[in-house]
This record gives sequence, C-alpha cells and structure tokens, in this order.
Amino acid sequence: METSMSYFSNRRVLVTGAAKGIGRATVKALVEEGAQVVAVVRASDQAQEVSSHFGCEVHIAELSDVAALEELMRNVTPLDDLVNCAGTTTLESVLDFQPRTFDDIMAVNLRAPLVLARLFAQGLVERQAVGAIVNVSSLAANVGIRDHAIYCASKAGLDAATRVMALEFGALGIRVNSVNPVVTLTPMAVKAWSDPAKSEPMLARIPAGRFVEPHEVADAILWLLGNRALMVNGISMPLDGGFTAV
Repeated sequence: METSMSYFSNRRVLVTGAAKGIGRATVKALVEEGAQVVAVVRASDQAQEVSSHFGCEVHIAELSDVAALEELMRNVTPLDDLVNCAGTTTLESVLDFQPRTFDDIMAVNLRAPLVLARLFAQGLVERQAVGAIVNVSSLAANVGIRDHAIYCASKAGLDAATRVMALEFGALGIRVNSVNPVVTLTPMAVKAWSDPAKSEPMLARIPAGRFVEPHEVADAILWLLGNRALMVNGISMPLDGGFTAV
C-alpha cells in the first residue's frame, strides 16, 4: 500500500457497510493507517462487534431511509472522506422481478450514496476543506449477469453518478471515483455465487484465475482516497484480475 500514516492520521473517514466484506476490510485498513474511522452498520449487534474489534466510532443507520441518512450526517460531522460501500442485492430474473425489489436495491445502492455524497460535500464546502469520495461499484455496471438486472442497473447508475459528481465537485476540491471489482468474496457474493455452475464460467474469464479478496479492494480504496491520487477524479477502476481484458 502506497499511502502514508501521516496522511490518514489526520483524517476522519466515514465508511458505510462497515460490518462485513469490503466495508469491514476498508475499516481495518484505515484504522491501521491511523485514520479516525466512522463506521456505519445496520444493527446493534454489528455495532457492538465492530466497535469492540476496531475501537472506532460506530453508528447505526438504515441506508434506505433518507431521513436516517440526514440524521446520521448531522451526528458525524465534520468528515474528511467518504466511502460508500454498503450494497444489497436480490436474485431475480427480469421475467420474475418485483417492483419492491427495484425500490429496495436502488435505495441502498444508488440513492443512499448520492444523498450521503451531497451532505458530505456540503459539509466540506462550508468548512472550505478538501476531501475525496470513493463509491464501491461493481464490474456488474458494465457486464450483464443473469438474475442481477436491477443490481447491474444500480451499479451502472452509481458509475454515472460518480462521473457527474466528479465534474460538479472537482472545482470544490472534492475528488470522486469508484472501484469496480469482479466477484469479491463477501457474504453477499457467497450467497449469489455458491453454485459452481454459475461461478465456474465467471472464473474461466478471469486470467488471474480467482475472485477478488476484500482487502484487495480496500487497498484500492485507500489509494484513491490518499494523496498519491490527487489528479485521479471521475474514474471507475476495474479490480477484476484481467476480466475486462479478455
């Protein structure tokens, strides 16, 4: 990892989806770099576990609830950086999907990052400070995956929103990028990819021959947040072991 302790030791970073997978790995990496981490989880048992394990500040919030997001941001300011990591999915084919599924996935995967980014950016502007946002997207933003139509659409929307935020926030000193991993070995991915008939064709398209580990995504997130990436703004970074090169 190329970031330095001296950079993150003075920064307060909010991470959503902090209890599991990529979010948890990102909290761990930031704590190790000396950051003041504000971890956001969904349930009280998760809050207790994350607080006990990492010793960081933890808040409980339902990300599909805009009012809850607004209250969260009132309680955690000031912030220096934001990692929109929380995500959800439900496996349904286009023939069978329910409107409620669309609403639930879009609320967490797309609306919540936009709301948090807006409130975060407003806070930085008021303080005349600079910072960075990293949105955790997915290779699914660019690749069709069976039974993931709404998830794919939500991540494509998140990439589009990332580009617009980069344009609008860049002049304010706020960089916005996304990371786009291939299947990452998180609890959500295990649920979606446990069937070898589904996972093996995907693995066959990855020259590295494996899925991504959460800590590898966390490393990329910290690089994008850090002072080694000050001219990186508006990108969607593939973390796919060469999947997109095939």
